[in-house]
Amino acid sequence: MDMPLRYLKGVGERRALQFERLGVTTAGELLQFYPRVYEDWSNIVTIQDAPFGQTCCIKAVALSSPVEHLVRKGMTLYKFAVSDGSSTMSVTLFNNKYAAAKIKAGGEYLFFGQVGGNFTSRKMAAPLIEQASDGLRIRPIYRQTGGLNTKFIEKCVANCLKILDSELDKDILPASLRQQYGLCTHRFAIENIHFPSSAQTLDVARKRLIFEELLILLLGLLRLKRRSRGKSTVILRQDFTHRFKKNLPFSLTNAQCRALEECITDMSRDRPMSRLVQGDVGSGKTAVAAGTAFNVVKNGYQAALMAPTEILAEQHAKSLNSLLLDSGITIGLLTGSLKASEKRNILKKLGQGEIDIIIGTHALLSEGVEFERLGLVITDEQHRFGVSQRASLAAKGANPHILVMSATPIPRTLALIVYGDLDVSVLDELPPGRQPVATYVIGSDKRERAFNYIKKHIIGGRQAYIVCPLVENGEESDLASAKEYFQKLANGSFGGYKLGLLHGRMKSAEKENVMSDFVNNRISVLIATTVIEVGVDVPNAVLMVIENAERFGLAQLHQLRGRVGRGQYKSTCILISDAKTPDALRRLKVMCSTNDGFKIAEEDLKLRGPGDFFGRRQHGLPELKIADLSCDMQLFNQAQQAARSILKNDPKLTKPENGALKQEVRRLFLQVGEQGLN
Repeated sequence: MDMPLRYLKGVGERRALQFERLGVTTAGELLQFYPRVYEDWSNIVTIQDAPFGQTCCIKAVALSSPVEHLVRKGMTLYKFAVSDGSSTMSVTLFNNKYAAAKIKAGGEYLFFGQVGGNFTSRKMAAPLIEQASDGLRIRPIYRQTGGLNTKFIEKCVANCLKILDSELDKDILPASLRQQYGLCTHRFAIENIHFPSSAQTLDVARKRLIFEELLILLLGLLRLKRRSRGKSTVILRQDFTHRFKKNLPFSLTNAQCRALEECITDMSRDRPMSRLVQGDVGSGKTAVAAGTAFNVVKNGYQAALMAPTEILAEQHAKSLNSLLLDSGITIGLLTGSLKASEKRNILKKLGQGEIDIIIGTHALLSEGVEFERLGLVITDEQHRFGVSQRASLAAKGANPHILVMSATPIPRTLALIVYGDLDVSVLDELPPGRQPVATYVIGSDKRERAFNYIKKHIIGGRQAYIVCPLVENGEESDLASAKEYFQKLANGSFGGYKLGLLHGRMKSAEKENVMSDFVNNRISVLIATTVIEVGVDVPNAVLMVIENAERFGLAQLHQLRGRVGRGQYKSTCILISDAKTPDALRRLKVMCSTNDGFKIAEEDLKLRGPGDFFGRRQHGLPELKIADLSCDMQLFNQAQQAARSILKNDPKLTKPENGALKQEVRRLFLQVGEQGLN
């Protein structure tokens, strides 16, 4: 299985490099390089019964060799007639001298394509053609790259199956497990995923391989979760939630109360909490974090909250000071821009336990940051931090509790994968009084009307965002560039107005200054790229205009829209797009029909699939090769049930029947640098 692919017959060094571009370097990886789709050449139809406009396979004899027709320079047609014994059909090939030369009068062939014409005259243009003697079968179509076509890959897979014949009988799933869940053997699955004898055997093979992949992933994630939860000395002996609620100037929603209760229950045990609180923009995650921190401090411990930017850290400090007013809790702020003397003073108080809650950026990870009794670590916008950064902050205490907040709603099933080492709490309702953002799609011909609408609100003292996909013009010159766009608006539609520019290539200090000016209404219109996707609270911003809206995913559009509608004023989101493709129109329609982040997330998952949904690779998770969480939920639930059962009886996978499973779990997680799954 570990044999380098260059040693496989017909591959060699050059082809091996081409395979490497597809992520395939060994014989074992080639067997796991599953077809992306299949062509069914096994279901033969007659010429007379062939459905118009649908791909089908016809078996017929060539009545003549192809005749060449030069239509114009650069376009040559090759035409010939075929018969299946009862009907005839004309076949046309375009600029394909090689295929035409293979057709001989009297030869029997398979023609795979769409039938056109009418009931008296049938024709097929540019079909795929094979010798009838090659057999009727379902053919695999693989992902390709320059120099490697699907036929060559198919040939290599067939060679690989012959060489590794004895390996195919080694099955990592115990026979009892296969029997319990109605799964085929490893040999049957591998042979039929590449060369299925029928649609039924393909389904059986897919079921087995999807189950196996999900089982290995879930075993690894469950072991990670258990490993990260050793004993903790931070045990909450008393619940102070009633006091926290009493001090609040508003009532918590049922969802907030539920999430807070889940946190307190977790922290009352002798193992550290690892919990994700995810909710839509404005669902009140900060209040849940404040209540959790309040309980930790009142039980005699300290809490730390890490945010991705200084402005967000300052915003959290302001919010917590407001929520915990008159509670006797001391809050400190630690950021990179503090003067050395201020920083020394903060660190001294923190180390002596005089600061109860410290809020900061990555500065909290610095070597000199020490706590007297760290009991809780909170990270905001988890996808901005790696798991290792979360762990680095937690390492400053004795196995403290961990609370992660995210305003990126994702379906619960996908959350189990993306946040495999965390329990999940969902804030699925908004506080009363929060207004939905009205969303509209307009064409670029109505852009100036949108700009006039913005100006009307600026005169009334409000502010607006305009978002562009690119920073500067590159190959995709049809996209608006933020820099050029800024200059164009400053010299044109918004001449004389206070404009600001924000994009990802600016230095951190520049970004902070621009955002600070926007927060303080020194900028009326902020022209930005998606760097403002997760930004600060600007209640005065009531308009969000997104150029080339079809270029964004649903989740991203929803996050951008979440920048407005955060105050008392009615807010609007305007999506500018001239897109006409069905997928783009569907995305834009979804945005106009709902403000519910979880509904949008479900639609996004359906449209894009889990591979693209949340940038999974950046989260350090193994890549799935065949499972699709938007379609395979029944198998996911079965695999989860099996994983829990296996680990209940064999927590460290030391039993002989689980040895191969353990090896696969280690191999999968080593891909993403996870060393500890021994």
